[in-house]
Amino acid sequence: MIERQQDAPQQGMEFQPAVETSRAVGPLVTPLRLQAFLAHAGIASRRASEKLIADGRVSVNGQRITAMGTRVLPADVVQLDGIPVKAESALRYLALNKPPEYICSSSDPQNRPLALELLPRDIRERLYNVGRLDFLSCGLILFTNDGDFAAVVGHPRSEIEKEYIVEASGVINDEVPEAFAQGIEIEGVLYKAREIEKIGRKILRICLVEGKNREIRRVFSFFHLHPVKLQRIRIGPVLLGNLRSGESRPLTENEKMALTGRVKKKKNEED
Repeated sequence: MIERQQDAPQQGMEFQPAVETSRAVGPLVTPLRLQAFLAHAGIASRRASEKLIADGRVSVNGQRITAMGTRVLPADVVQLDGIPVKAESALRYLALNKPPEYICSSSDPQNRPLALELLPRDIRERLYNVGRLDFLSCGLILFTNDGDFAAVVGHPRSEIEKEYIVEASGVINDEVPEAFAQGIEIEGVLYKAREIEKIGRKILRICLVEGKNREIRRVFSFFHLHPVKLQRIRIGPVLLGNLRSGESRPLTENEKMALTGRVKKKKNEED
């Protein structure tokens, strides 16, 4: 991980998604590609790490690196923006119930409160949010320092469902869920819910897969509606459940494995 210095500002970075599973990352015994090393150190996904390298922000043994084929050994000194990078001693996977008016980022120029700051203070590893919830939205968001996990969970091709409960300021007529279910084009972008259900005069349950930027808010705005509450209650097999606002929990091993597709979610828990 990056060793934090008190006067060194954090660099904002995004991954573009609980019982803590702690597993040690063993020392490197063979050369490892630089982008893989950064991912294993919890800096970013491999793809995001490639951009850091291409931007000239990474150095090895004092030499700035921009080539993707570079490999590193245990004795090499890797730095990001001049700050040493070390492999994490444990990988963490957390679910947080984000309150409204917290931002999903590692820093904010407007000094708004960070969701990251709500995580347990005894966690020493550098964690990142997987995907995002916008400033006013609340509910389930995942944090990790495992770049490969974040890349899989955050990628649209994983088709991980995200479920929301949305309460509008006014009555929602039947046209809204029908149009959203069939697919609606707004300013050249198609928005389509995988599942949608009206569960109250002003409340919808919405399930998305791709999750385009501010998708629900854009659709509501198109119909001249305003969400007074937008809460994410599920990411794949991970449920918000009774997790209180501002609280977090580690992911279970089953949740982590199901998210990355290495095991299938049980169709019937009783069987």
